[in-house]
Order: sequence, then C-alpha cells, then structure tokens
Amino acid sequence: MKTFNLTISVMRRLLMISLALCCVFSSGLAQSVRDQSNTDTLGARKLLSELSTEFSKLRPRSIRPAEGYLKYDYLIPAGFYKQMWDWDGFFIGCHLASRNRDDAKYLKWWALNFVTHIDSSGYAPGCMTTKGPRPIFGKFALKPFLSQGAYFAAVALNDFSWVDSVYDGLKKVLAYRDETQFDAKYGLYFWDLAIQSGADNNPVLTNDEHDRSAIIGVDICTFQLREFLAMGRIADTLGKRQDAMYYRKRAEDLKSAMMRYLWFSEDTSFFNIRRDNGKPIKRVSYSNFIPLFQRVLPTDLGRAMILKYLLNKNQMLAPFGIRSLSKQDPDYNNVCEIIPYSNWQGPIWINANFMFSVALKQYGFDTEASHLAVVIAQMLLNDIRSCGSMHECYDAETGGPLAPTAAQSEGGIFTGFVGWNLLAQNMLEGAVENKWLLLEL
Repeated sequence: MKTFNLTISVMRRLLMISLALCCVFSSGLAQSVRDQSNTDTLGARKLLSELSTEFSKLRPRSIRPAEGYLKYDYLIPAGFYKQMWDWDGFFIGCHLASRNRDDAKYLKWWALNFVTHIDSSGYAPGCMTTKGPRPIFGKFALKPFLSQGAYFAAVALNDFSWVDSVYDGLKKVLAYRDETQFDAKYGLYFWDLAIQSGADNNPVLTNDEHDRSAIIGVDICTFQLREFLAMGRIADTLGKRQDAMYYRKRAEDLKSAMMRYLWFSEDTSFFNIRRDNGKPIKRVSYSNFIPLFQRVLPTDLGRAMILKYLLNKNQMLAPFGIRSLSKQDPDYNNVCEIIPYSNWQGPIWINANFMFSVALKQYGFDTEASHLAVVIAQMLLNDIRSCGSMHECYDAETGGPLAPTAAQSEGGIFTGFVGWNLLAQNMLEGAVENKWLLLEL
C-alpha cells in the first residue's frame, strides 16, 4: 500500500501550479484552432457531410444476419474480422443507436447473443462466430460491457421488458467476474492476459503464460465500475431496490479502491499495479486514461493529468490523434502488425480516441476535443478515398494506415476494417453540431 506525504488540499494547490506549467507542453492540436471563430471555419461541416456519405456505404458491412450459433442479427468489425467481439460490438451498437433509435435493436441483439450463451458458471465468451465461441489463448472471457450495452439499448428503445427477462443472466456474468478476476485484497479487478483487455500487446500488461492474472488494470476497473452503475440503473427501473443499492455501493467501493491503490499523486497519473507486491507499472499507456472517460477524478486532478500527458506532444499527443503509448516509452513504435497481436504500442486507435474525446469534454477541453474529432475524421476520409475502406489503426506520426494490409489478409486481398471507426462520425457531430455521444452513467 502506498502512503501520501501531502494532504489533498496541499496537493491540489501544487497541481494548480502544474496546470499552468503543463500548458507549455500542450501541443498545437488545440492552439491551431483557438484563434478561429468556430470549428466550421476549418471546413468541419463539409468534412462531416463527406464522412457521413462514405460511412453510409460502409456501415452496413458491420451488420450481419442471424446464423447458426448467433441467434440474433450480430455486429462485426467487418473486413478482416468476421467474428462478433465484446467491446467492438458495444461501440458499434452505440453508434448505430445514435444514428436511429430504432437501430438500438442491434445493440439489444448484441447483448442477447452474449446472454444466450452464458454457461452455468456465468462465463460468457468474449468472441463468437456462427459456429460457436472462438478460443483465444484459453478461456477468453467477455469484457465488462454487457450491462452497459443492455442499459443503453433499453433506454434508446424505451423498453426494459427484455432486460427484465435476462436480468439474472447479467447478474451471473458479474458474479463470474468476481469469482475469476477480482482481487479481494485490493478490491480491484485484473485481466488474465493483455490480449483479453482488447489492447493486445499493451506493455503495462503481459501475455506471459507463466504470469497470468498478475496485473490489476486501470481500464478493467473503470469498465467494471460502469457495469455496476449500469446495473444499478437497470435494477432501479425494474423496481429491484435492494439490488440497485447493492450495485451502487459496489461502484462506490470500487472507485474508492481505484483512488487508493491506482492513483499516484506524485506522478499525476493512474497506473496498473502488480497483484503480488502492489508495485505500480509506471508507464504511460492508453489505459491509464480510461478513468477520465468515466470522470473518476475531480476536475482539478483530471485537468492536470490531461495537460501533463494526454495533450503533451512529447507524451500521448501526436500529429494525427492521441497515441496508444507514450512517445517517451522505450517500446513506442508504429509497426504494422495484426497477428498474433494488434499493435497498441503507439498507433492511433479510433475507439481509444473516442474515449479520449469524451474525457476531454468531461474536463472542459472543448476546443481540443473538437479539433481531435476533425483530425481523426480527415485521416479516415483520406483512407477511404485511397483504399475504399479503413484500417484498424494508424501511424501516429504520419497518419498513414497500418493493419490490416493485403499481405496480412486472406488470399492477399485487402478487405479493410469498419467497426468502431464509425465513432469518428459521432466525434465530428459533437464538434460541428454539439451532438456529443458521451455514454454517461
């Protein structure tokens, strides 16, 4: 357990000073537009129109009709990936619901496909095909997104009756995670392997088969916190008052444990820690910032962390978005790889940048969030015009597309990627029309 030598009040005064100092390091991402009267002067409205036109052609590729093991229409990243994945489907489904409330049915069906295949222990696979679960490095469990997805779909459809019918299944999944990924000593959650996190080779985790379940993750704790909040709201709506109180208390306890063990005030950052000794893994990765997506930190601390790292061009901020690993990290790279791991050691990922844009909005960096949306949208539009589709990640320094290439694809044919890249439209609509998709809980 770490100890604090400074009181919170003193620490916050110091952080307010650091806020001013950190502004020096804040990149031209925001400065280039601060002197403009509004975002539209950069052609963002025209960019939104063009991107929307292209996305209307690509979007249907992520929707597949029910078949075999998958009893409901399902969502896929498309192109290189034909499987239904956990957080991919969540983000795609949230995007579809934002376009047309009736299309929230796809997010509902995403949830029902997973609920249908919960086993007696509460395990649900994180990736499924029409022929069954896809085995990946052993038992690949569903990430903490199911209750959130069910809640957002029910709200959009104004129908909680179907959630009531699967409520016990949602509870079983949460209980299974408590049995298999919860460390009672810290009151926090851990990933089995890095690849289970979705950030396949994130260096603040490990894929070492001899070091499984070794690292408590900032990201899994945040996603699980959101699961508890979603379940609390579901329980309230269904009139299950005791359950609602229980899940809200779980959320409060988890948030407190995150601040106690994962927040390092001397570094103004969250870090993962090892379960065996509690030592932090002090490397600046995409996952450090996921608590800001949920606004876990108070305003002053959140702004300080963002300025020190997220908007610092020598750390996370790149010319073409926000990196997945700090430029200062010894493992930082923009290598084009997809098998056995996709590269989360530097490249730009759109789902991560979507969560970063929400964090920027949550902490009052409106101009920076808007310009990030423009930069990401232009990069994707360039890719579509050049290749006819998109890629799953991009070179942070050049904006060039990385994986999947034709050489990495079946038959040597480029098939592209759609999936959560569709969130770029939501980001740009926020910048242009103030229609932000914040996924607040």
